[in-house]
Amino acid sequence: MNTTTTKSVCGDKWYLNLDKPEEALKVLGFIAIFVIRTLLHHIMKPLGQPYLTTDFAIGLILGNLPKFREAFSGPYSATLNNIIEFGMICHMFVMGLEMNPSVLLKPPTKDAFIAYTSILTTFVLAFFTTPFLHYTKTAPFIFSLALALMASSTSSPILTRVISNLKIRKSDLGKLASAAGVHTDMISTLFYCIGFIFFPTEKPLALPLHRFFRALLMFCLFLAQVTFTSIVSPIFLNWVNNENPEGKPLKGSHLVMSLAFVVLICSFPTWPPESMYNPILSAFTAGLFLPNKGRMSKWIINKINYLLSTVFYPIFFFWVGFIIHMRNFDIEDKMAYARFFALLATVILGKVIGAVLCGVILGYHIPETASLGLLLTTKGHFHVYLAALAIRTNRVKNTTGAMMIFVIVLTVVYSPFVVMDIIKRARKRVPVHIMALQWLDPTTELRVLIGLHGPHNIGSTLNLMEICHGGREPGSIFYATDMVELTDEIAATLKKGGGGAQSSEAVTITDRAVTEMREGITAAVNGYGELRSGQGVTVRRMLALSTFMTMAHDVCGLADELMVSIIILPFHKSRNPDGTLDAGHAGFRHVNRKILKNAPCSIGILVDRSFGQTEEAWRPGASMDIAIIFIGGGDCREALAFAAQVARHPAVKLSVIRFLEDKSTQNAQKRSSILNRASVVEQEEEMKLDDECFAEFYERYIAGGGRVSYMEKHVTNSSETFTALKSLDGAYGLVIVGRGGGRASSGLTTGLNDWQQCPELGPIGDVLSGSDFSHNTSMLIIQQQRTRGQLEGLHDDFTIL
Repeated sequence: MNTTTTKSVCGDKWYLNLDKPEEALKVLGFIAIFVIRTLLHHIMKPLGQPYLTTDFAIGLILGNLPKFREAFSGPYSATLNNIIEFGMICHMFVMGLEMNPSVLLKPPTKDAFIAYTSILTTFVLAFFTTPFLHYTKTAPFIFSLALALMASSTSSPILTRVISNLKIRKSDLGKLASAAGVHTDMISTLFYCIGFIFFPTEKPLALPLHRFFRALLMFCLFLAQVTFTSIVSPIFLNWVNNENPEGKPLKGSHLVMSLAFVVLICSFPTWPPESMYNPILSAFTAGLFLPNKGRMSKWIINKINYLLSTVFYPIFFFWVGFIIHMRNFDIEDKMAYARFFALLATVILGKVIGAVLCGVILGYHIPETASLGLLLTTKGHFHVYLAALAIRTNRVKNTTGAMMIFVIVLTVVYSPFVVMDIIKRARKRVPVHIMALQWLDPTTELRVLIGLHGPHNIGSTLNLMEICHGGREPGSIFYATDMVELTDEIAATLKKGGGGAQSSEAVTITDRAVTEMREGITAAVNGYGELRSGQGVTVRRMLALSTFMTMAHDVCGLADELMVSIIILPFHKSRNPDGTLDAGHAGFRHVNRKILKNAPCSIGILVDRSFGQTEEAWRPGASMDIAIIFIGGGDCREALAFAAQVARHPAVKLSVIRFLEDKSTQNAQKRSSILNRASVVEQEEEMKLDDECFAEFYERYIAGGGRVSYMEKHVTNSSETFTALKSLDGAYGLVIVGRGGGRASSGLTTGLNDWQQCPELGPIGDVLSGSDFSHNTSMLIIQQQRTRGQLEGLHDDFTIL
C-alpha cells in the first residue's frame, strides 16, 4: 500500500489520502476537538464560561502538539488559512446582519452614551500608552491606532451569550450591558472598515499620489456598497419574503438568487485589483446594511450561526493554537509581560472609567456602572483573529502576539464572574419577598406570567389580564405563555436557532397544529393588548416548549428571568359543555405540582368553570361578582393582595369573606389542643401578621364605603367551615382563596384534608372545585412565594441602577 505523499502530475494538487497514518491523524484530530470541547464545556458550565474559553484551551493544546503541527505543515497550512478567512467572512457578515445601523441616526440613548464614553476613554488611554511599549517596529503609528481600537471595542455576541446564560438579560443592568455592547461593537468595527481605507495594512505604495487614488477608490467602493445594499436589498428581500411566506418550504430558485445576491454585495468592493479592500470587513459592511427582518434574513442567520458554532469555531481556535507556536515563546522576555499587564490594565481602566463617568452623569450607582465597564471589556473571535493575523504576518513577535491573545481570552474568562458578583450583590440587597404581590412596590409595574394550554384558555386569560390591571399605575406587563408538550412529532418539525446569538428565541416551530394554535392565541391577546396599549397594558408572547418532565423547570426559569410577581396556571382539568370538569391531563397536573414546589414567585391555579365564558370585563356595562375568602396565613395574605389589585377595576364587585374561629368557652379545649401541636409563638406571630395585613386592606378598600363589601363567618371546626362554604354556592363568578399554610392549616380546615382529591388546590380550593358545588363558580387558588430562610444585611432601597 502506498504510504508516501501523493502529488498529481497535473497542477501540483494535493489531496487527502486516508491510507497514510498522518492523514488519518488529521481526521482523528478534528473529531477529538469536537468531542473534547463538548465534554469540557459541560464541566465548565457551572462557571458560566462560553464555548470560546474551552475552544481556546483545546486549540492551544492540540495546535502545539508536534504530531499535529507536522500534519498541518506545508500546503495544508495554506488550506487552513483559507478556511479560516472564509469562516471569518461568514462570522463578520452574520455579526453585522444581527445589528441595526438605524440607531446611529436616532438621538443617543443612555446605553449609547455609555458605549461612546467608554470607547473614547479606552481609545485615548491605549493610543497614548501603546507607543511606549514598542509592540512592533513595522508602521508603529498604524499599529497603535489598530490596537487602541481593538482595546476599546466589545464582542457583543459573546457578551450577550454570557448575560443570557446567567439569566440577567431581562434585568436593568443586563439590558443596558447588551445594548451598550452592541453599540460598541458596531461603532468600533465600522471604524475598522473606514480606517482600513486610509491606513491599509499592506505595504504602502511608493508615490503619495498612488496611495491617494487607491484610498479614494476604496472609499468610493465602500460608499457604493453601503448605498446599493441600503436601497436595493430591502426591495429584493421583501419580494423574496412575500413569495415565501412562513409555513411553506423555501423555493429553491429564490434561495439560490438570495445567496447569489448576498455574495455579490459582499464581494464586489474587492473585485478591482487596485482596491485591496479586505473581504472580511466588506462582509461586515454588507451584513450591517442588509435588512435583518423577514424569513430569508432569519434563515441566513440561523444557518450561518449553526455552521459557525458547530464546525468553524473549534477549527478556528486550533488554527490560533497553531499560529501561537509555544516553542517560540520567550519566557525570559520581560517586555512581553509588561505589554501583557499594560494592555490588560488599559482595557479595564479605560472601560471602567468611561462607564463610571457616564454613569455618574446619568445618576447610576457607581458599583453597578463599574461592573458594566468590566463587562464591556469582553472581546471575541474577531479580536483573536486580528492578534493571530499580526503574528502570522510578522508584525509582532510570537511572544507579544500570544500575550495579546491571552489578554483577549482573559476578558472573556472573568466576565461570567463579574455577572455572578452582580447577582450576589443583588440578592443581598433585594428584599427576600420581591417576587410576591404582597411586597410589590406600588411605583413599579405589575408583571404576571399567564400559562395557556390551548385556545380554550383564551377567554379566562383575557379576563384575568383585564381585572389584574384595573387601571394600575405605572402599568402592567402580561406574559401570555403557551405551554406546549414537546413530542417526537413536534421535535421532528423544529428548526434550530431562532435569530442568532442576540435573540431570545431558540427554535422555530413548523408543526401546523401548534402553529395554528399559537396564531389564534396571539391574535386574541395582541388584540387585547392593542385595545389597552394606551392605558398602561403591555402583552408579550412567550413559549414553554418542553417535555412534561422539564416544563416546570423551564417555566420557573422564565418567571425568574422575567422577574414576575405571580404565575397563573390553568387547572389540569378542563370544563365540559355541561359545566362539570373532565378527568384532567396527568402531564399538566405533574407540571403544576412541580411549579408549586419550585417557583421563584407566587403561584395561582385557575379552575375555570365559567370565568372564560362570562362577559368580557372590558366591555361597557360589564359586571363581575368576585369573592376573596380569608382564613389566615401567608397564602391568604397573598390572595388578599391579589384581591387588592382586582378591586381597582370598575367592573368588579368584590366581596371579602373572613372566616374567624369562634372563641366561645366550649371551644377553648379544642383551641388549646391545636396550639399544642404547633409553636404558640409562631401562631401568635402569624395571627399578628394576618391582623395587620387585613387591617390595612380594610382601611383602604372597605372603610371608605367603596364597591368592596365585607362579611364575617364565625366557625368552630372544619364541619362548620364546609357548611359556610356551601352557603356561598353559586353566589360568585370567581372565588379567590389561599392554598394553605399558617393558620389556614388550623382547626378551621383540619379534617377537610381527609377527602382531598387535588391536594395542589389546598383544602378550601379542593372543596370549592368539587362536583357538589356550583358549575358556574370558578376558583383562583393562590400560593405565596416560598422563601428558604431570611438573608442578612438586606437594604430595602436597593436598585440595580
